[in-house]
Amino acid sequence: MYDVVVVGAGHAGIEACFAASLMNKKTAIVTLSKDMIGSMPCNPSVGGPAKGIVVREIDALGGMMPIAADKTALQFKMLNTTKGPGVWSLRVQSDKIAYKRFMKKALEEQDNLDIIEAACKIVVIKDGKACGVELEDGTFIESKTVVLTTGTYMASNVLRGHTSTVSGPEDQRTVNTLSESLREAGIKTFRLKTGTPARIKMDTIDFSKTEPQPGTNQFLRFSETTKQEDVLPFEKQEICHLIYTQPETHEIIHTHLHDSAMYSGLVKGVGPRYCPSIEDKLVRFADKERHQLFLEPESKELDTIYIQGFSTSMPIDVQEKMVHSLPGLENCVIEKYAYAIEYDAIDPLQMKPNMENKIVENLFTAGQVNGTSGYEEAAGQGLMAGANAALKVDGKEQFVLRRDEAYIGVMLDDLCTKGTKEPYRLLTSRAEYRLLLRHDNADQRLLEKGYEIGLVSQERYDAYKKKMNDIEVAREELSNAHIKPNSEVNEYLDSLGFDPLAHGCSALDLIKRPKITVKGLAKYTGLDYETQINEQIEIQTKYAGYIAKAKRDAKHLQQMEKMKLPADLDYENMDNLSLEARQKLNKIQPKALGQASRVSGVSPSDMSVLIVWLESQKNHK
Repeated sequence: MYDVVVVGAGHAGIEACFAASLMNKKTAIVTLSKDMIGSMPCNPSVGGPAKGIVVREIDALGGMMPIAADKTALQFKMLNTTKGPGVWSLRVQSDKIAYKRFMKKALEEQDNLDIIEAACKIVVIKDGKACGVELEDGTFIESKTVVLTTGTYMASNVLRGHTSTVSGPEDQRTVNTLSESLREAGIKTFRLKTGTPARIKMDTIDFSKTEPQPGTNQFLRFSETTKQEDVLPFEKQEICHLIYTQPETHEIIHTHLHDSAMYSGLVKGVGPRYCPSIEDKLVRFADKERHQLFLEPESKELDTIYIQGFSTSMPIDVQEKMVHSLPGLENCVIEKYAYAIEYDAIDPLQMKPNMENKIVENLFTAGQVNGTSGYEEAAGQGLMAGANAALKVDGKEQFVLRRDEAYIGVMLDDLCTKGTKEPYRLLTSRAEYRLLLRHDNADQRLLEKGYEIGLVSQERYDAYKKKMNDIEVAREELSNAHIKPNSEVNEYLDSLGFDPLAHGCSALDLIKRPKITVKGLAKYTGLDYETQINEQIEIQTKYAGYIAKAKRDAKHLQQMEKMKLPADLDYENMDNLSLEARQKLNKIQPKALGQASRVSGVSPSDMSVLIVWLESQKNHK
């Protein structure tokens, strides 16, 4: 018998089985094909706004995606650097072949983990509890918990034009029996849709008509364990390219709109709001004269380019016209045509904050099957589901992150509190405390938590403690370093647009000013440190007031989360609640007052009723 069985070896499944096996649980992962472990069927990239911070959080919790992304990256680029650190996000262009190879090898070498190459027919449920899975050949794999990470493979159909084909992504097979077995157990499913653009041969593109988009020329990484020698040097990194749709492109799409699976009535599922097909963009943003597209390499072992922003479900002949209307692609050869894919997802409102299903005990779900989009969102969920499945086996307290602790916490709270009717995507705007949830401080927020439950090694934890001590020592030294108002210092301040010093001050006080850096003051202080230490001191010093306010706001949230609500509270009979609040609270059964406040349709007056009710319960005890 296994402790944890994971179904599906995409980004969610990988992190789930790693987390469970790291926590010394006997784990198995079931996949249709070992060669598709860690597949990137859509954009060959990792990171981006909000998503890049999730990858950093996965690293702080001992996950694999950050390490794989660093070691197989073709280009590193830090986004939003002209804005504040709350929205800085790393993005890498990935080598999809190398990434798969890396993940397959990592799974094969992992202790406490078996890889089973087979199709999962059903989740076996007895007396309302998941107790394993049945494979298509009838084999029963017994397990104390099951983590379902099937991505877009449940009852999936590939759609082009007026044609629907029963298939998973990348010409892989689909499984039709799995979601039906879940529905029979009382689990609600719904149809979602996503899509992917055409791939074109690199040597048939005229790059002279494109705008080069190089990466960032400095050492960047997702994982704190990655060393400079582990990543591709800047001079060897690939360059992406920018182009725009043309009036001719728009005319072709408008003329053939009725041929798109999206608009022909073939698509039943809801597509992603924040990553729409090109035909959807033209309909929704009719005032836009053009749309930007990025040409991105897929692998050093492939001669194909991914057209980011150009996903479509048009017929093949129309796709030919569309692609050839783009600048630089007039004579290109299409290697693989775009398609839309429709699949079964599980209603995330049936999920507890620990990612266990409310209907079936011991069944955890993670990734696109929960109604999300994106490799990063999937990986973050997978890690949490795998960890919580392991904790459930041990009868230990579940691992749940708050909204002020992690983007992962924001995502999971959104899913199980608000649900979704479309593929959910993380955005910086979804986080109320994004100044606390930065790229640079993921380890400070989460690493100790990962260490406590067995996800983070002693070696990694010791390195983190040393780093934090080094930051504190540096801060103290800079606080004690006295800057005298001499001509040399004042000349430096003048070059940055500041008035000269009238009196001496500490180096730390000077660093509060914009543009002034630890390195810039080094010749006056004799103090300089590693890049990440300098960065930490500068962010914490320059944004101290904003960070303090965000922490005060977050403390209010924490107090709300401490006010627990009974798991079986009958809201329907609470007369003073609005009808909408009664219905929604009864359905979601929030764990605490804080979660109840975030349920759509629950008003401030409804919250007052709940607070009064909680106070009355205290008085009765």
